[in-house]
Amino acid sequence: MEPPSAYDPLKGNDPNGLLARVGGVWAGSELQRQFQYEVADLLKRTKPSFPGAQPVSFAAKHLEELKREDYYVCEKTDGMRYLLWMTDDNGRAIHYLIDRRNDYYFVDGLFFPHQDSKDFSKAHNHTILDGELVEDRYPDGTSSIKFFVFDCLVLDKNELMPRPLDKRLAYFKNHVLEPYKKLLKAHPDTSMPFTTEDKNNEFSYGLEKMFKETIPKVKELHGNDGLIFTCKNTPYCSGTDPHILKWKPPEENTVDFLLHISWPSLQPDPSDPDQTPIEDFYAFPEEFGLYVNYGENGRYEKHDTLYMSPEEWEQLKAMNRPLQDCIVECFQQEVPPINGMNGYGPTRRWRFHRFRDDKDDANHISTFESVIESIEDHVTEEDLLKHAAEIRSCWKARDAQKRSGR
Repeated sequence: MEPPSAYDPLKGNDPNGLLARVGGVWAGSELQRQFQYEVADLLKRTKPSFPGAQPVSFAAKHLEELKREDYYVCEKTDGMRYLLWMTDDNGRAIHYLIDRRNDYYFVDGLFFPHQDSKDFSKAHNHTILDGELVEDRYPDGTSSIKFFVFDCLVLDKNELMPRPLDKRLAYFKNHVLEPYKKLLKAHPDTSMPFTTEDKNNEFSYGLEKMFKETIPKVKELHGNDGLIFTCKNTPYCSGTDPHILKWKPPEENTVDFLLHISWPSLQPDPSDPDQTPIEDFYAFPEEFGLYVNYGENGRYEKHDTLYMSPEEWEQLKAMNRPLQDCIVECFQQEVPPINGMNGYGPTRRWRFHRFRDDKDDANHISTFESVIESIEDHVTEEDLLKHAAEIRSCWKARDAQKRSGR
């Protein structure tokens, strides 16, 4: 196997620098292509695309879904999403982080002992975990990088995707996490580029604990931007999964658009034989177009425009980075009234939140529509808490029915 290439900062999903800090080294295009097919084969997939599941935005209809089906809920960490692939090179355990762009990054120094290895010499192989890389910052000024695991796709070639979520998590905890903890306890001087932990899940009705205890705690450590509800009884689904629900406070719902900037035209000099108007790149742009991905041969359509002040435009330009046709995450803002009145214009407008250099494409139209539905439904923390008791009673009733049927 050829060695990985040097880390390419233009390739990665690393806006916070965590990937570089854990020693991530890009595999290179040739090796990466080979790995993509290896992972697809391991997961019994026909396509070598990114195999991770993606949530849908929480809408009002999902309150009834939580009453009909058993869901787990966890806080939505404001971290970087990766799959962790455990494989080997001539008997030596090696590990790769796979980002949402389907780029592969070798991380040296990791080791996850097999549950049958009493001396910790045997490692897990052909295993894929799903999680997020975050940095916990503590009050004393210290910090640590952690990988929080929220799913397990395959374990030592044993395909887990068709199994229910609780079974997948049990395999991870018993076969990966417990031996890993035993290794660190037996050898406390063991140094790894990051620590691995499981994501704390609650039953879907445990919302009061989530909002009052879990979220305030993690906000202090590494930030939080909502909740993730995952169906307990459905299989792991690559791509958009309607049984993984992403809830954010209504004002924090966002869409990833392709930004296409149009500048005003400069009229050519009358003496210039080429009378074609050209764009005046020194002027304030005429329009910041926001485009949505329709997924058909790369087709994009404009859905709206981004509001930006001249001062904000100067700040973006000062970043000295490519702006045309990049992916930007945007949120909706109420249009401030003029002289106390909004008039007859739009009441909301799109505003810039951040660049999404970890993504090659804007949100698909289905995702866009899902987020718009979520924004319009405006399901708040109070709404969730108001329904928690009924969600619990429905869960308990299903559980009692299952027990009586045995």
